[in-house]
Amino acid sequence: MNGIIAEFDEVSKLYGTFAALRKVSVRFERGRCYLVLGENGAGKSTLLRTLAGLLKPSYGKVKIYGPEGEAEDPMQARDRIGYMSHATMLYDEFSGVENLEYFAKLYRGRECVTPADALRSVGLDPALARPVGQYSQGMKQRASLARVLISRPELLLLDEPFSNMDIQSAHQMLRLLETFRTEHRTILLTTHQRELAEPLADYVLTLQAGAVKSLEEGPYARDGAAGLEARLTATAGAAR
Repeated sequence: MNGIIAEFDEVSKLYGTFAALRKVSVRFERGRCYLVLGENGAGKSTLLRTLAGLLKPSYGKVKIYGPEGEAEDPMQARDRIGYMSHATMLYDEFSGVENLEYFAKLYRGRECVTPADALRSVGLDPALARPVGQYSQGMKQRASLARVLISRPELLLLDEPFSNMDIQSAHQMLRLLETFRTEHRTILLTTHQRELAEPLADYVLTLQAGAVKSLEEGPYARDGAAGLEARLTATAGAAR
């Protein structure tokens, strides 16, 4: 199991008679990027929240594997998981550094990235004293990602990370996520902007009505970093 970081085994999540997830079985390889697609209500956010340990499956099991192949449930492995939701989870009245200093204190006993280094890693200046509430949308999304990176997670779960971003900010985010691949992190991201995110994906997982419709090889597995850069350059030119 050294090559697998997470696994869903016949996982269903029910809300009364409504099944948000239906017998989902899928394995996620370490160091890969997965693009999770589907219509509204297909189960994308539920999949990520279940993997993050924020939701408990009604049936089936979710396992997170350590480097030696040891299996844990998401709650046991939560320090190794970084979850970025639709909301930034940042305090508007605090600066970026002040926000990250607060969140770093929540990881007692774990070696964390310094707030300044986390902000630098996403292209933000830690000396910026402006409150987060005055940031642009792109800056807020990057600051939210810096919050996620504080605990040095192995598994990044990103729910609509390009939400409300202009094309330039979205391209900056994609290039940033591409650098994480060299650190052997695993990325799962959801988006309605398939054309934007697909060049980053090793695999494309499509959900339909809570069930796995397909799991296919993505463009990055074939074309690598050169293919991603070519696609970004082409879309940037078309947007001008």
